Amino acid sequence: MKLILRNSNNDFIKSISFAKFEAYQNFISELSSIKEPVEAHLFTANERITSNELAKLKFHLKQLNIKFSDIYSNNRETVLSGKSLKINSSLLNNKKNINKSFLDNQSQKKDILHKGTIRSGDRISSNGDLFIMGDVNPGAIVSANNNVYVWGKLLGTAFAGENGNKNASIASLWLNPIQLRICEIIAIGPKEKPKHQYPEIAILEAKKIIIKPYEPIRDCNK
Repeated sequence: MKLILRNSNNDFIKSISFAKFEAYQNFISELSSIKEPVEAHLFTANERITSNELAKLKFHLKQLNIKFSDIYSNNRETVLSGKSLKINSSLLNNKKNINKSFLDNQSQKKDILHKGTIRSGDRISSNGDLFIMGDVNPGAIVSANNNVYVWGKLLGTAFAGENGNKNASIASLWLNPIQLRICEIIAIGPKEKPKHQYPEIAILEAKKIIIKPYEPIRDCNK
């Protein structure tokens, strides 16, 4: 199941599981760093979640000043459990409709600013530009219809130009990704760590992804 956490600045998408106690505890621990009001939207397919499990999640979210806003599921018992706790719960016919609702929910925001590290297994996306003030760890995925800017280490996977924007770019203070993709063009990251320590930007040229030093002030004056 996936949880979208939404505040005025960004969307954060997190996979959670009630079956793995340690993973759930780590998830709650990560949320403790949130300082401003947030809404949570739960999307789950083919999973039966009991009222006790949802009550536990609702309690922990409330302790962190996070409002449990919605549940979208194709499991009737999960929806009934949500309604019994006075959580707005919608029964969808199949997984396809859940995925559509998930994407529609994300599309409410355009440019996104995310503050903090994106950890392995996490994914965050934007319908405009995506700005990340923190590291993107191996196993994490970040994507945007336009540009991706990582003011930290980009060690995971980054996709830019998801809507076909060939002028999209991926920039980072430390660019050492597992994989980059701009539009339909894919590049695999280098095996060796970069020896230099300056910002770099990945762009499309002649249907290839090339990497060059990033000079944002000069670029802005073009």
